[in-house]
Amino acid sequence: MRVLSSLRQLAAGLRVLLLLTAVLGVVYPVTIWALSRIGTASAEGSALRDNAGCVVGSALIGVDPQVTAGSPDPFFHLRLDGDTATGDPFTPGDPADADANDLGPNNPTLEAFVDARREAIAIREGVDPGLVPADAVTSSASSIDPQISPAYAALQIPRVARVTGLGEDRVRVLVAAHTDGRQWGFLGEDRVNVPALNVALGLTAPSCTSR
Repeated sequence: MRVLSSLRQLAAGLRVLLLLTAVLGVVYPVTIWALSRIGTASAEGSALRDNAGCVVGSALIGVDPQVTAGSPDPFFHLRLDGDTATGDPFTPGDPADADANDLGPNNPTLEAFVDARREAIAIREGVDPGLVPADAVTSSASSIDPQISPAYAALQIPRVARVTGLGEDRVRVLVAAHTDGRQWGFLGEDRVNVPALNVALGLTAPSCTSR
């Protein structure tokens, strides 16, 4: 009797094991995988592709495009990354170094950095420093936010239009097309997706390594 009872318990345990393996090891992962691919914003990194089909970035990760000093600058630019240690007002965002600087608003190092960046952006855009919006001289919490305020995008439109030759009206249309409103209509603020906007302008990597 004890042997039969043990065998019945073993059989019951095996059935439970097989059932849980099927549900948790097959059905659940496959269901989540399928759900993650519903719609256009799937779980594939939100890859951005140029006209040649080359993956040139992600719509979710902001890495500020760089140009050689003194060269014409056709890009829309992002907020700065969280590192103020270099003192470079145009330090690019780095996904491998995504963190905030943790400096308070009255920290003299941060104040000097913000002033230097405001002045540099004013020179780049040909405007008075007082017209440079706050998000242009501060970083986001992640430091690789792909979005900027419509005000910062508007500040850059004349330069981008001039360098690309597209005209301000055309550039404004593209900016509007890549501007998202408040989430659910009431959370956050309007924002412009810079990586996607630069791709729409044809401003991407010069070559494609994979097709």
